[in-house]
Amino acid sequence: MIKQVYLDNAATTPMAPEVVEVMLPVLRNQFGNPSSTHSFGRKTRALIEVSRRNIARMLNSAPGEIFFTSGGTEADNMAIKGAIESIGIKHAITSAIEHHAVGHTLENYEKDNKIKLSHVKLKPDGHVDLQDLERLLQENERSFVSLMHANNEIGNLLKLKEVGELCEKYDAVFHSDTVQTMGHYPMDLEELKVHFITAAAHKFHGPKGVGFLYIDSKLKIDPLIYGGSQERNMRGGTENVYGIVGIAKALEMALTDTDEHHQHVLGLKTYMIEQLRANVHDVSFNGDYDGQSLYTVLNVCFPESDKSEMLLFNLDIAGVGCSGGSACTSGSNKGSHVLNGIGADVLRPAVRFSFSRYTTKDEIDYALEQVYKLFPVHA
Repeated sequence: MIKQVYLDNAATTPMAPEVVEVMLPVLRNQFGNPSSTHSFGRKTRALIEVSRRNIARMLNSAPGEIFFTSGGTEADNMAIKGAIESIGIKHAITSAIEHHAVGHTLENYEKDNKIKLSHVKLKPDGHVDLQDLERLLQENERSFVSLMHANNEIGNLLKLKEVGELCEKYDAVFHSDTVQTMGHYPMDLEELKVHFITAAAHKFHGPKGVGFLYIDSKLKIDPLIYGGSQERNMRGGTENVYGIVGIAKALEMALTDTDEHHQHVLGLKTYMIEQLRANVHDVSFNGDYDGQSLYTVLNVCFPESDKSEMLLFNLDIAGVGCSGGSACTSGSNKGSHVLNGIGADVLRPAVRFSFSRYTTKDEIDYALEQVYKLFPVHA
């Protein structure tokens, strides 16, 4: 019997029922425009500000440092534009394996001759070479550094604290795309030396279409979107009230019993690694999968096979939803820029399995059964 097993949680997650429950009354009854001064508007304005305060409290930041956006891509663009156009930084440092929301945006500024763009070296396991990062900071004028906290395809974790301290040492502005780690790890923004971080609710069981950008209060940047005074004159447009209520609830749930969720999901990831090693000939894994790695992501490098091109299709037909890398590029014929960036064997098919707190061992076993039908299994 074909089951439906969802193992693409790095692309998006199912909404938590509790999040749906807090959003429904807002959708049904709280329709006032938050910019209106009458009681209908004041009620929805209050929902936004309570959500903002709750998020700020969970991250140990000031409410005035949290700006709601449509998601992570907008938040990344807002941070990059602010650093380059408002602060006037002319040199940026990033890596070859950043999400396209960062990589393509910086490349566009470089193409327009607005910045000099440097790419920090990567170690063989895909981690950022911190010595090379310091060299780039030393050799160039004040820099904008954009390095993601966890890679969305291979799961490598950045040493956020160490990078922040390096950036502070050289007066660099530091932005980290934390879309994959928000809600999975506690963050203390009073302690971290970071100027911008980003979040998207749908990555931690919240609704799509809402996220936020944290901006260190010491920085002043211009809006990305003009046309209204919303978000303290930083983002024109009527706010997504029910989405904002949803992201606050989703983050609260994600950061409750974090250790328990971590151990559950890490146990599933470890189990899948062990079973694949024991049963699939010549299997390997991309990135620092059993070291400094995001516990929700496993990128599997399967042996060459005549079934490689149809691998994701066959798994999908069997009811297993997973990705050939970033979901933003799966379905296209372009190879993964992340796997190319770490020098992975392009002839071997790679599949990203990504898990959530709702994933079960039975689902992992079913997915493994479907994999075993496609690749040689140890006797």
